[in-house]
Amino acid sequence: MRRAIALALLVLAPAMAYAGAQKYEPLSASVHGALSRAVSDRAPQNSSFQDSAVAIDWLTEMSARLTKRIPDRESRLDFLRSVHYEATRAGLDPQLVLGLIQVESGFKKYAVSTAGARGFMQVMPFWVKLVGRSDDNLFHLRTNLRYGCTILRHYLDIERGDLYRALGRYNGSLGQAAYPNMVRAAWDKQWTYNSRSALALR
Repeated sequence: MRRAIALALLVLAPAMAYAGAQKYEPLSASVHGALSRAVSDRAPQNSSFQDSAVAIDWLTEMSARLTKRIPDRESRLDFLRSVHYEATRAGLDPQLVLGLIQVESGFKKYAVSTAGARGFMQVMPFWVKLVGRSDDNLFHLRTNLRYGCTILRHYLDIERGDLYRALGRYNGSLGQAAYPNMVRAAWDKQWTYNSRSALALR
């Protein structure tokens, strides 16, 4: 029943932002150091795809699904490459991250929640003070994705891989079903992906 409600909400309001607020929690020195290194790595972006055929496959498919939300082709491809890179770098499924962004901000770069969360992945500003640099701009594409993916990975680690609880932490609604169900529904219904090369081998 809850899953059905979540799906209905996605259909009725696909562009609605459902941002909550990550909550500040004290970090151990080792976790603080690891998160600081993760968000501050400014290494040049390399391709996160296995090869060019996989890249073309994924980008073509995801770009078609995202056209209405990000009409400009170059902006859309840059966004998708960045999502794939940052998600892969953090050990996350890029399609999960797309589902989360759909629910969190409706793919609006400059979205701001009532709690003050910012950007595509609705990152709370306290994270910049906690693990980042004072000039980190949460409305910058790569910066926002870097923080968001790093934070979600951190919550997954805390919850020992339990995605339901990690998503609850990400949204500041731990223990409540609505947000994890909405992200899961967006991931399953909008962003599930099977590569053409994988299908050809069946």
